[in-house]
Amino acid sequence: MIEQDTIKLLRECDAGIKMGVASIDEVMDHVQSDYLRTCLSECKSEHEVLKDEIQTSLDRFHDDGKDPNPMAKGMSWIKTNAKLAAEKSDSTIADLITDGCNMGVKTLNRYLNQYEAADENSKDITKRLIHLEEKLTADIREFL
Repeated sequence: MIEQDTIKLLRECDAGIKMGVASIDEVMDHVQSDYLRTCLSECKSEHEVLKDEIQTSLDRFHDDGKDPNPMAKGMSWIKTNAKLAAEKSDSTIADLITDGCNMGVKTLNRYLNQYEAADENSKDITKRLIHLEEKLTADIREFL
């Protein structure tokens, strides 16, 4: 049970990181503020470090990870492009990223509860990912 919950939790973190990085990439060309650009770039870099750590852990279990749900990714893309078409502003970008981070935090906490038998290392990775998402929302709050 521990191994299965560990793999499942790491896979969900992997999918979440891929979704978050894709979302940041989607808006980056529209960012006007240097501070907002720095916040997004730093968060993306930290996500990629965690992604490497997750992949190392998954490799131990001979698992390739998980891609984001195609429907969720498609809906995110549509929402992002529709909102940016209506108004290309740092406020719109902060709103979109905050919504995504909040969804990530909610989902990751649900998976922490669901896969409670996961090993402590995978739980720690998940908690660090949650912290990254919460920190980004706090850092970009001034743009809302």
